[in-house]
Amino acid sequence: MLEPVQTLELYQRPPSPKTFASGEVIFTEGEKGYVMYGVISGAVEMYIDNKLVETIKPGDLFGEGAIIHEDHKRASTAIAKTETVLGFLAREYFLFALQETPMFAIEVMRSYSDRFRRLKDLYRVLDC
Repeated sequence: MLEPVQTLELYQRPPSPKTFASGEVIFTEGEKGYVMYGVISGAVEMYIDNKLVETIKPGDLFGEGAIIHEDHKRASTAIAKTETVLGFLAREYFLFALQETPMFAIEVMRSYSDRFRRLKDLYRVLDC
């Protein structure tokens, strides 16, 4: 079985990852988004209201919310923490990948759920 980032790389068009320099903005909170990403190497910091909320590491997916919500709005800002290589998948290829590789859907949900759990854990710590 392919890892989710490998599936993402397989279906991306054009078939080459994107490289972002350290500090480069990948997308900004509130803008429209039609692509999701998977971290091949490097790290991505996610900000909400200019506050760091998490760091995405190799193998993790992010940005899927914008391609599944009707308004396509980004809920956070993503900035490359280091030089970062990202696979990417536009909405139409995302839907195709879900149809052709159902385990990809499970892995996307798992990634999303893992990130949500980390957010809940952070909330518990801050709510002492």
